[in-house]
Amino acid sequence: MAHAHDPSFWAGRRVLLTGHTGFKGSWLALWLHEMGAKVFGLSLPAEPVSLFRQARIDELVDHREGDIRDIETVRDAVRAADPEIVFHLAAQPLVRLSYEMPVETFATNVQGTVHVLDACRSAPSLRAVVCITSDKAYENREWVWPYRESDPMGGYDPYSASKGAAELIIAAYRRSFFSSEGSALIASVRAGNVIGGGDWAGDRLIPDIVRALIVGEPPIVRNPRAIRPWQHVLEALGGYLLIAEALARGERSAADGWNFGPADDDTQPVSWIADHMTRQWGAPGWIHPEGSSGPHEANVLRLDCAKARTQLGWRPAWRLDEALSRIVTWHKDVAGGADARAVTRAQLADYRSAFIQV
Repeated sequence: MAHAHDPSFWAGRRVLLTGHTGFKGSWLALWLHEMGAKVFGLSLPAEPVSLFRQARIDELVDHREGDIRDIETVRDAVRAADPEIVFHLAAQPLVRLSYEMPVETFATNVQGTVHVLDACRSAPSLRAVVCITSDKAYENREWVWPYRESDPMGGYDPYSASKGAAELIIAAYRRSFFSSEGSALIASVRAGNVIGGGDWAGDRLIPDIVRALIVGEPPIVRNPRAIRPWQHVLEALGGYLLIAEALARGERSAADGWNFGPADDDTQPVSWIADHMTRQWGAPGWIHPEGSSGPHEANVLRLDCAKARTQLGWRPAWRLDEALSRIVTWHKDVAGGADARAVTRAQLADYRSAFIQV
């Protein structure tokens, strides 16, 4: 049985999230609030259409807008929050956008990570830092074997390279500044392609499919044969929470890199995702225009999560078809007038119940 998350651990905890206005950050902020944490957020302003705005997350957190590329902004936020735990999610998260904005991508994902970790050095109450990077941080040889935490970092495109570089920075700060007895502990976490209700990012498969289905158009799929480790956002966030609890308890073995990916047989091609979503929505299908693949993106990428399973008791609780069903339900309900926060909270409650049963 998976190790359950401990709400009593989080009750009253001061937690700082960078990137709390983003898709993953909004889900995590809501989850932490549900468990009684005092949540502080530092992020760029939320997009006009976003889960953050739809679910009114600003009402649940101490909301501060700022850019992690400015180190004084980060230091001010850390001083104001005086956090016990930091989740660093702020990033430029899109592969294709990194081709258009390589300088901004490296500045945010690399130097921004330096700023967050350096500010954490002066946080007196800090016990744990969880840095969210990406499965794309690995040097991807596009082979059939899944990547383990000990495999080398790399990156073909600016986004992937920036996440690989961030992993090196995290390791350097861990060894150089957070290794003494009594110091805060740092971990990096690498998830697969996270999906879920309320993701409105541009130029990403699931949001693009949802946008098309809402207006009654056939989704356009640019790379149907690409294989990705798809997983519901709550699967990844559940792993992050378990790591944070272990770090805050002083478990030095947790201060390392961790994979949180889907079950092996849930690593599916894009075409499988498009087929399932259009069928569950009741739409006729999708199209693949000739020559629509765009710049290079990896075709095969899998994660080995044996370490998280054996050492943390972490397990995926929702299979991919269930995750896709939840996404379709979320967007249909919200498009039909349901309160986005209530729908999100209900799915969170269902997931937490399912996780305990794994």
